[in-house]
Amino acid sequence: MALGGAETRRFVLQALMGRWFMVFASLLIMSMSGATYMFGIYSGAIKTSLGYDQTTLNLLGFFKDLGANIGLMSGVINEVTPPWVVLAIGVAMNFSGYFMIWLAVTGRTPKPSVWQMCLYICVGANSQTFSNTGALVTCVKNFPESRGIVIGLLKGFTGLSGAIITQLYHAFYGNNTKDLIFLIGWLPAAVNCFFLRTVRLMKLVRQENEQKIFYHLLYISLSLAGVLMLLIILQNSIAFSRPAFAATRVQYSGPPLVAGRVQPTGKRRRLQHTASPLQHRHDHTIHSRHIRIGGTLTAIDNLGQMGKALGYPDKSVTTFVSLVSIWNYLGRVASGFSSEILLAKYKFPRPLMLTFVLLLSCVGHLLIAFGVPHSLYLASVIIGFCFGAQWPLIFAIISELFGLKYYSTLYTLGGGASPLGAYILNVKITGHLYDKEALRQLAAKGLERKKGEDLSCTGVECYKLAFLIITAATLVGCFVSLILVLRTRKFYKGDIYKKFREQANEAAE
Repeated sequence: MALGGAETRRFVLQALMGRWFMVFASLLIMSMSGATYMFGIYSGAIKTSLGYDQTTLNLLGFFKDLGANIGLMSGVINEVTPPWVVLAIGVAMNFSGYFMIWLAVTGRTPKPSVWQMCLYICVGANSQTFSNTGALVTCVKNFPESRGIVIGLLKGFTGLSGAIITQLYHAFYGNNTKDLIFLIGWLPAAVNCFFLRTVRLMKLVRQENEQKIFYHLLYISLSLAGVLMLLIILQNSIAFSRPAFAATRVQYSGPPLVAGRVQPTGKRRRLQHTASPLQHRHDHTIHSRHIRIGGTLTAIDNLGQMGKALGYPDKSVTTFVSLVSIWNYLGRVASGFSSEILLAKYKFPRPLMLTFVLLLSCVGHLLIAFGVPHSLYLASVIIGFCFGAQWPLIFAIISELFGLKYYSTLYTLGGGASPLGAYILNVKITGHLYDKEALRQLAAKGLERKKGEDLSCTGVECYKLAFLIITAATLVGCFVSLILVLRTRKFYKGDIYKKFREQANEAAE
């Protein structure tokens, strides 16, 4: 009896210290790290409480995007410290940033200056890069031959987190969007704290059924996404009470626990690895860093205001954000898994798939620009899918062209062009044109804006010109991506994972 108890303890310890429980922990961390995609839900509360116009609100959105995408610090720290240090810093930044926003919006502190609000949201959003770097980069280094699948799955859960947190928000707080800010301050921080020491670099081993296990995790996540989609459809047609949301809350944490039982193996060791970089790497840096130009970020950040301008009911705003979240997830896992399959079987280059994704996103932008009746639902689906699909492709391309030795730093630099594009397209173009149209509408009614009053616009014209400009900018991104396809075509015709297989075989001998 005592022997059985000892064996059970050994098995449990092996499971908790194994590679697959580490993957499970990373999935939960990533499923709580997408709060920045929910800005469309709580931005209205900020705008009304603090009396902002759309340009000021979009400036706040820009600093959110700046924090969420400029993760150089997290990458540098992750190069020289264990992953738990990076995750711990992210915990502190997440809670402090969003907690200060919540205090300001609820009137618990004096009204802060705009620059203070920009600082708060930038700090809070920047915590996302620490979670992403600590969890995702570690998993990629632990499973280098499945990098496309790993990135797609983990980034997929980041995309899905918006829908997960939205349902938890309704269960905990009903429809008070101010309390949503508080939720995204404490919940991700709590999850990260719980798994701080679980996420770590391990000995590089090669398992024959590795990809099969990841496919099982994919099926579990697809089931979760299906449940969330069903809830969204029901919520759009049936009035859910808070107890009804609470009753369904258990579904969100149940299915992924299966991952914790999958083959617990492995022990801790610092992974020392480098992949051969591609020649003329500076040419690829220019293209890889400027493919993303912020158009989809602008659409996501303005979903709440677009729904209001086009006359959609208030409950549709959370529907749009949830749709973006779920299709963001589907785009990430679809591009991650499919690009890996197409690359392995047909040598289909990832940059070409990225070009197609950018082209598809133009359809969503045009639907918004022309305000087709009820099209914002479809636009949310297209934009969410395309936004999600870009990330695994970009990060996998970076890892393939430059190797994994400095991947923590390269990963955090991958989305560096997004804030610049978001500032130009969101603040200088979309916000400015929205406010201009809103002031024109006030003048047409013989009214003037009162001091401290938020500035609202209604009708298709609020966003039409802005999204036509965004469509044109995205087409430029397609052209740049096509150049990358041409410059890397010889590289993707070769065996890009040969070196990893050789190193895994050497480690096994």
